[in-house]
Amino acid sequence: MQKPLSPNKQRFLNFIEAYIKKHGYSPSTSEIQKGLEIKSSGTVSWYVRELEREGHLMRNRGYSGKRALTLRKTENISPVLPLLGIVSAGYPLEVFENRDELEVPPRYARAENYALKVRGDSMIDYHIQDGDYLIIRKSARANAGEIVVAYVNDEATLKRYYPKDDHIELHPGNEDYEIIRVSPDDSFRIGGILLYSFREYEKRQ
Repeated sequence: MQKPLSPNKQRFLNFIEAYIKKHGYSPSTSEIQKGLEIKSSGTVSWYVRELEREGHLMRNRGYSGKRALTLRKTENISPVLPLLGIVSAGYPLEVFENRDELEVPPRYARAENYALKVRGDSMIDYHIQDGDYLIIRKSARANAGEIVVAYVNDEATLKRYYPKDDHIELHPGNEDYEIIRVSPDDSFRIGGILLYSFREYEKRQ
């Protein structure tokens, strides 16, 4: 039985698997380097060698093949995303980074996704409760009505996004909370779009 992978190695495998599913072929070294924001191609090569040695990767066209990587499926590979912190579903609260990991359904284990934990009850009408875990797709844009992680004056909140002609409205899902109105004088950006939420979660032992 293979031992569990480190979070970084698991993230490396998740990226390759997601890339193959999307494009139908494996990524090149430069594509892995760019997708995972790895500074050195040598680091990519080290991960490939280690994962090949551990039996998680194989090369179909020889050691120097550009798109030769394939995955060896094992029961011990668990898809994970980085858990970056807590986002408020009430009033804006800063998202803090940590090094935790969250196991997620395989279809959501993509390099462009990350996870957050919810604090607050302003989104309960959308079935998002205090303590839930969220899967967020990184995006600087969203369509009207989508639930987003929005940064208002550098603090993060979870709300439905509605752009207006001269301002932006962030709608809660609880009548006890008021709509947040973002004026042109406010600093505003979108950090991602909600894809999925977990009501319960237990760490793998």
